[in-house]
Amino acid sequence: MAQQISNNAKNDNGQKNKFKGLTKQHRSWIYTSFFIAVIILLFIFNNSDYLFGRAEENGPYPPNYVPAAQKSTALAPDFKLQSTEGKSIKLSDFKGKVVIVDFWATWCPPCRKGIPDLIDLKKKYGSKGFEVIGVSVDSDTKDKVIPFIKENGMNYPVVYSESNVLELYGGIHNIPTSFVIDKKGKIVASYVGLTPKATYEDHIKKLL
Repeated sequence: MAQQISNNAKNDNGQKNKFKGLTKQHRSWIYTSFFIAVIILLFIFNNSDYLFGRAEENGPYPPNYVPAAQKSTALAPDFKLQSTEGKSIKLSDFKGKVVIVDFWATWCPPCRKGIPDLIDLKKKYGSKGFEVIGVSVDSDTKDKVIPFIKENGMNYPVVYSESNVLELYGGIHNIPTSFVIDKKGKIVASYVGLTPKATYEDHIKKLL
């Protein structure tokens, strides 16, 4: 019985040594595999936009792209558009003035609500070097623009938008969208939605 126990003990010791030997062999492999896996995961994480195409979800952007509702010091993209009076109006013609470019439409309730504020601002600061340019995005309702202007007494120039201009200004997806432009022709602020008159007035006072 004692011998048998001794033999069993030897067998147990041999198995333990064998187990320990296998563990050391596998340990190096496990560490190496883990290290490689971490490197691969880091690579995928850092390049996920490129690998899975997410970098192009909102692009490619057109030249002089300016995201709406974001402050910027980018030069405002120039445009030449037909006005409701049949004249060609260029934004660059207003360089030296503080300008609000307002993208709007006759069928847009918040646009209509904000227009009286723009009229008042033009009355108050127009003689001091301030201008508003309304850019109508009316398409099917284009024939309603001039009657709307007359009915509401709009005292600033209104032009008809074109698709390339919408793209130059970052893609106008919601209206009203407005851009505040300084005397040097740079965009200092932009807003989406009905904007308080006081917000515009603060910009105008600082920039004039």
